[in-house]
Formats: sequence, structure tokens, C-alpha cells
Amino acid sequence: MSYASPGPSPQLDPAPRDDPPLFSVRFWGVRGNIPAPGPDTVRYGGNTACVEVLVAGQRLIFDGGTGLRSLGLQLAQQDDPVEAHLFFTHTHWDRIQGFPFFHPAFDPKSQLHIYGAAALNGASIKQRLTEQMLRPNFFKPLQAMAAQLTFHNIQPGGHIQLGDVAIETLSLNPPTAALGYRVSWQGKSVVYASDTDPTAAEADPNLLFLAAGADLLIFDGTYLDMAYADPQSHHQAPWHLGVEIAKTSGIKRLLLFHHNPCHNDSYLAQLEQHIQATFPAAALAQEGMVINLFDL
Repeated sequence: MSYASPGPSPQLDPAPRDDPPLFSVRFWGVRGNIPAPGPDTVRYGGNTACVEVLVAGQRLIFDGGTGLRSLGLQLAQQDDPVEAHLFFTHTHWDRIQGFPFFHPAFDPKSQLHIYGAAALNGASIKQRLTEQMLRPNFFKPLQAMAAQLTFHNIQPGGHIQLGDVAIETLSLNPPTAALGYRVSWQGKSVVYASDTDPTAAEADPNLLFLAAGADLLIFDGTYLDMAYADPQSHHQAPWHLGVEIAKTSGIKRLLLFHHNPCHNDSYLAQLEQHIQATFPAAALAQEGMVINLFDL
């Protein structure tokens, strides 16, 4: 399958609103592995994984890739103190490299609740974020963050309740200890399932259970380890599994995420058309895209 130059960018989603909707999802970073800035990645974006969910007056942030820096700069412009809940799927670089540059973390008025499961070596989420900022890796230690930081050690299969917002967790990929999340509120739900098992031939029954009836599924899209050095690779990609899960689970909207840094806008646009021919309710996540779950 070859990919030609893209046509006009489809208007998939509304622009950000002055008054945020009650249950919205915004993408601040959509790449996997490493940032991919440049003129050929403007449409889909070059920052690594970071997704913001605003629900019931609360701010939930999933993963802290380089997109977290951009989110932090916007939050720094508001007058009110920042309170946010940061949920990490795992601690590969593309999920944590924006955390040391998250402006609200250095503001003593901020309150940040940070969640993550233990690594395969038993290290807590606090230990891993601390180690990332130790010399010679970084010039400021985590202790320089003046915000009120509260760390929460969570486990797959757990349940977190924030007011009347429910967050469920699931193990996605044992070799990386990655977690998946489902956020539910007032009959609406979004599932964030990234860094799934790339060798899986079929959907994990537990993931099908977690995703059942969700309004929005955010799933691995175009990243594949075998394609890292070859942007024209045609190996089976994770989006096939995402479409299968969406069809089986009755998902209203599928957004594919974690794009290969080798894939430019032209490639992704044509791939998106190919995927939509298979499942029209699918799209590739774009940096800055906003979804209101009550519009689905």
C-alpha cells in the first residue's frame, strides 16, 4: 500500500472552547518514543504522549511526555492555583520526559496527585520520577518542585474514586508493566489504552471488558517497533487490533495515538484514510484535538 500526498485536513473535532465542556479530552502530545518536531509533523504534532481530561471540574492528565510542558505553560497563565491528577501508564522516556519541565510543579500553590504502578524491579512511581531528575541526568532534583506533590501507588485491577468520577485500571503489557485506564462519569466513559502488547494476535479479554460500551477509546495507532527505521514498513500495525476492540466493544469513537516518529503528516494522513475505510468512526489523534464526550 502506497501513500500519496494528503488532501485538505478533515475537520474532525471542534476547536477548544472558552468554557470547557463537562467531560472533554484534549491531546497535548501524540508521538511515541521520541519527539518529532519539524515542518513535516505540524498537522499531527511532534510532542510525546500527554492527554488531558477535564471532567466534573477536575483535571486528569494521562502520561507526562513532552506535551506536558505545553500544558503546563498554558496552566501557568491562569490565576487560580493548579490542582491536577497525573496518571502514568509506565515510565518509558516518552511518558515522563516532560515532567521535569511541568511549570505548575514548581509553583508552591499547585497541588499535584501523581499515580503509577510499581515497575518490574519494584520501584515506585516516586522513585522513578526522582531518579530521572538526579544528576547527571538533570540539573534540578525533584525536591526543587515546590508544589504539594502526593504520590499514589496503584495496581492493575484497582479502582480510584475522585468525587463521583470513577477510574479503573488494567494491566496492558506485562513486559513494560504498562497500565490502561477507564474514566467514567454520568454514564460517559473514555478508555486510555496505550503501550499494549505489540505481539498480541487478538484482543485481551480484560481489555475488551474494560472498554465495553465506552464512548471513546484512545489506543495505540501507527507505532510499531519493527517500523522504527523504516517509515514505509507494511508490517501489521496496532491499529488493526484497535479497530477489532472498537467493533467488539461497541465503541462510539476510536482515536489512534502513539504515532511512529518516522511517520510524517503525509504518510499519516493517507494512513488515516485507509483506516477510516475499514472503520469510519476511527481517526488519528492530532496535537490540540479536543473531544467532548457529550457530543459523541
